[in-house]
Amino acid sequence: MRKIFVTGSAGFIGFHLSQFLLREGFAVVGFDGMTDYYDVRLKEKRNQILLQNEHFSAHIGMLEDFDVLHDLMMAERPDIIVHLAAQAGVRYSLENPRAYLNSNITGTFNVMECARELAVDHLLMASTSSVYGANVDMPFDEREKCDTPLTFYAATKKANEAMAHSYSHLWNLPTTMFRFFTVYGPLGRPDMALFKFTKGILEGEPIDIYNRGKMYRDFTYVTDLVRGIRLLLDAVPKRPKRKEDIAEYDSLSPIAPYRVVNIGNSDKVKLIDFVRAIEAECEREAKLNLLEMQKGDVPATWANATLLKELTGYRPETDVREGIKQFVAWYRDYYQV
Repeated sequence: MRKIFVTGSAGFIGFHLSQFLLREGFAVVGFDGMTDYYDVRLKEKRNQILLQNEHFSAHIGMLEDFDVLHDLMMAERPDIIVHLAAQAGVRYSLENPRAYLNSNITGTFNVMECARELAVDHLLMASTSSVYGANVDMPFDEREKCDTPLTFYAATKKANEAMAHSYSHLWNLPTTMFRFFTVYGPLGRPDMALFKFTKGILEGEPIDIYNRGKMYRDFTYVTDLVRGIRLLLDAVPKRPKRKEDIAEYDSLSPIAPYRVVNIGNSDKVKLIDFVRAIEAECEREAKLNLLEMQKGDVPATWANATLLKELTGYRPETDVREGIKQFVAWYRDYYQV
């Protein structure tokens, strides 16, 4: 049984990925800081579900504590590491940038050091569509330069990509960075739009709509996302012998076993249409608090998922209305609404 070490296993994406991997027959070692950025009870609930599987083990610790992370990694000796843990939230990075420095830079470095020492078969790490920053050519392509991040969160993730490339080159460490695009679904984070919109609509409270709803997002259902990650486990990058051997669509580095892959639905949805779909599922009308664009935000995201399809044969495809239906059903059940 192959063993996978998942950081952020009690988080939204980490929980769904761990659950998916367990169903696929992997042993999963979970590591999470259980921080109070949002309601810890939700993280505890996710952990409880995962611990029902005998092949899952849960460990609490902070990425910044190298000794704790290192000792656990060396004891478990995983075949693959999937690094999802991070200080999340674009808007929170305006208030507390140091949390992003500690978790996303120091914490990620510690994970990479463990991966180097273990010489794992594959290191996969989460990046974000936010690294595209001020880029305007869409759909976003992995081969584009990403030199204009608009938030410190995005800057830390761009730094992670550069750090990972250097380690991949120096130590011949097979590394895949995946860029997420507005992930949503059941057991999601309370600070994300779908959660806040659903809560506000069901409680009859106003919901904040930035840029007066004139924004577009490539909403990606969480099950589609984790299926993409699972398939990428087997798409292990190899250092090319010649630059000419790299396919035109591929982001593979010419000097390292390293690539970046978008995981998105490849379909931009207008924010106000997203709200209307939630209204329809909740059978209630939203009270809209129309606001101007928030600092650091971008008007649109849209993924080119060609590389993911070429590497895995898979492309996310869940329609946003179906995804919202699944989330609202979970929300009503979980909060007894």
